[in-house]
Amino acid sequence: MEGRLLDRDQLNSSPLPGLALALLERPWDGADRMLLQQRADALRRRLAGDTVTYVVNRNLNASNHCVKHCSFCAFRRDPGEPGAYWLGGEELAQRAAQARSLGATELCLQGGLNPAARLDGSQLAHAEQLLRQLQRAAPGLHLHAFSPQELLFFAEQDGLPLDTVLQRLRRAGLGSVPGTAAEVLSERVRRVLCPEKLTARQWVAVMLQVQAQGLAATSTLMAGHLEAPADLAAHLLTLVTLQSQARAQGLQGFTEFVLLPFVGSAAPAPLRSRVGRDQPDLEAMLLLTAQARLILGPWIPNHQPSWVKLTLAGAREALRWGCNDLGGTLMEEHITTMAGARGGTAQSPAALREAARQLGRPARQRTTLYTPVP
Repeated sequence: MEGRLLDRDQLNSSPLPGLALALLERPWDGADRMLLQQRADALRRRLAGDTVTYVVNRNLNASNHCVKHCSFCAFRRDPGEPGAYWLGGEELAQRAAQARSLGATELCLQGGLNPAARLDGSQLAHAEQLLRQLQRAAPGLHLHAFSPQELLFFAEQDGLPLDTVLQRLRRAGLGSVPGTAAEVLSERVRRVLCPEKLTARQWVAVMLQVQAQGLAATSTLMAGHLEAPADLAAHLLTLVTLQSQARAQGLQGFTEFVLLPFVGSAAPAPLRSRVGRDQPDLEAMLLLTAQARLILGPWIPNHQPSWVKLTLAGAREALRWGCNDLGGTLMEEHITTMAGARGGTAQSPAALREAARQLGRPARQRTTLYTPVP
């Protein structure tokens, strides 16, 4: 069984559900654990090489006003509540221009579901205007913006088909979509963590529309809370299915997979009690990093840890367990930091390169779509 669990020689085959579940259920202690790490690291080398990549970007969280009440979220606020904020287009444009002057190639734009963010009564028109403002302020920067939850919100608020929303946003400058709001694609878990958020089925449906429009997207998994191995297997196999369908149609699909460890320092006491920890269990997340690399195989070659959640030292270690990318410099980060993460809000390119150097691996700046930056 062990050989079958770790065998990814058939690089064009999809993982079998039973084997994926067995891989996630096995304890992987002692020598077995090191064998898993070695196999995942070898597959990383085979699929992505030894070079550690990173993107110079700026994270723009436009507002934390939100109509949803996810149990793990410490970011959302009601208007007028202490800590609530809403950055206007001019302020965001200034930050975008500053990012460009510092060498950024990407702006990552996400925020709460703010019902007041409208232009002439339209949520979509407001989003379009914001993208155009950012383009004018920072010409040439890739706009990586609006999670599936935000895209669905625009469509529902304006009473428009989602494909219309995506087409208009593309014309306004949208370059790719963050694959956040997925959390874990299990309704059993979502009923506790985020009962008001879009369902797992809706997340998949939105992502299918994103892919059909030719837009690239990231894929994510939030783990280390209430999920069981079966939930993780279902999530990862869903990503494989989506990616295989995109490739069969000659579409961009997912550019990367990002494991997002749960941070619960600011979560409600009942949820913190059920989870049993406030900060990520690094050893458990490294194990899942390796398991995800083996399950996702050739379908998603680029894997990224979260230095915001794991700290840069933890993210550096994840480079030995199947990851090949260190993500972005961010320049500012609020959502995870407000939840109690200890990794900081920004990294310099030099710090990311140094993390790779400490492992004896070269580093290279990339674009959002994983092409080298000259």
